[in-house]
Amino acid sequence: MLSSMGVQMASILLQDSTGIVARIWSYLTQQFTFGRITVSASSLFVGVLVVVVTLFAARWTSALIERRIANRRHIDPGLRYTICRLVKYVVIMVGVLVALKQAFAIDLTSIAVIFTALSVGIGFGLQYIASDIASGFILLFERPVRIGDRITIGEDEGDVQSINLRTTIVTTNDRIAIIVPNSKLVSQRVVNWSYGDPRARIGIPIGVADDSDIQLVTDTLIEAAKGVDNVLTEPPARVQFLKFGDYSLDFRLLVWTNQPRRHAQIRSDINYRIAKLFREHSIRIPYPTQEFLLKGVPRNLEPNLLSDNDLSDDATQVRQ
Repeated sequence: MLSSMGVQMASILLQDSTGIVARIWSYLTQQFTFGRITVSASSLFVGVLVVVVTLFAARWTSALIERRIANRRHIDPGLRYTICRLVKYVVIMVGVLVALKQAFAIDLTSIAVIFTALSVGIGFGLQYIASDIASGFILLFERPVRIGDRITIGEDEGDVQSINLRTTIVTTNDRIAIIVPNSKLVSQRVVNWSYGDPRARIGIPIGVADDSDIQLVTDTLIEAAKGVDNVLTEPPARVQFLKFGDYSLDFRLLVWTNQPRRHAQIRSDINYRIAKLFREHSIRIPYPTQEFLLKGVPRNLEPNLLSDNDLSDDATQVRQ
């Protein structure tokens, strides 16, 4: 008797629990339609889950490809970075489309409508962000700037650490990270010290006194370029006589290096050598001078007739 009652109560509880689960499931799967978009709580959860899985899959796929091609020395590091980035973006794009399909049950026509709405928003206020994103793809495909390149943009100079979807990270010698919008790297003038030929020519201007021996200055500058670290012997150093300045003879020392990213240090080392050798050879570096013409002084008043106090007073007035 007791056992039959227990079975009946268990069956009643099971039916109640089944009914509760069915009601909950019906709530979760209840669909709401907004135009061509149909959404429910369960489909929205599935869409979010697909996005999360896609992000992990994109990161894992990118890391796997990077490990596979890291040991292939014939592939440029910048090209490896581009391949990994593109694979990551493709996986994310496919995952987002699948998530939209699962969450909102939309077709390609609806996706086109969504992108049309986004284009309107871009036209009103997001054009700069869209320009940065488009420039990011240009940098990845065209590769005018690559990972590890030494670049100068405006007054900033540093090494390219990463090229992201919207910005590029440049690290200076002071270990300061500069965040540069990708559109600036595409539209503005950028000096890439690592692009193409690994050699680069460095020019060092110098002015000497107008009574200096030109041949001695030329030989001294050539000697200053010898024995400096990262300066090539071929092509050899050259000296150019630029012009007759207002108060100096202007020269330029031209040297070649295979480490263009160290151009600042190379200039510093050569300047140290130039200063030392100029002192040894008594070559003067001129500085601008100014002469004052005093009018209204009587002609019969000779400077040697002035007392020392008058001269000091006049000198004080001139300095003032």
